[in-house]
Amino acid sequence: MSDVPIDEQARVAGDFTRGLVEAFGVRAEVRAYGDDEDHLRVEVEGTDLGLLIGRDGATMEALRELIRTALQRETEGRSARVSIDVGGYAARRREALAEFARGLAEKVIETGRAQVLEPMNPPDRKVVHDAVNEIEGVSTISEGEEPRRRVVIEPV
Repeated sequence: MSDVPIDEQARVAGDFTRGLVEAFGVRAEVRAYGDDEDHLRVEVEGTDLGLLIGRDGATMEALRELIRTALQRETEGRSARVSIDVGGYAARRREALAEFARGLAEKVIETGRAQVLEPMNPPDRKVVHDAVNEIEGVSTISEGEEPRRRVVIEPV
């Protein structure tokens, strides 16, 4: 992975995110930390964070990409994976998406017919794969090219 220690990457990501939050004119606390040596989490907490989340999390996803780009510049392209959660939105979204995927998996088991989901970003696809792969009788595959890549839930 990177020659830059995860703690240093967390410092860079935290400072960069604080600057972004300030540029948005939002009052919030930023916490950045390494989950492990190759995964960095950035959490933003405060009130009235809707501007940082955006419609369906689009602004939050853009912030993640900006943070990732800034980190790659600092680490010469060898940074940790980055995830961001603003006001707990990402955690709530992951749980709702996992619950939706489990429901579709049950439908696949009942009908024997595959279900094709709408295109989604890589972190959301991972949530679906992880949730469905815990259920016997179904499996998942991703198909298509970015940004139209989607998950298919299939009977085994």
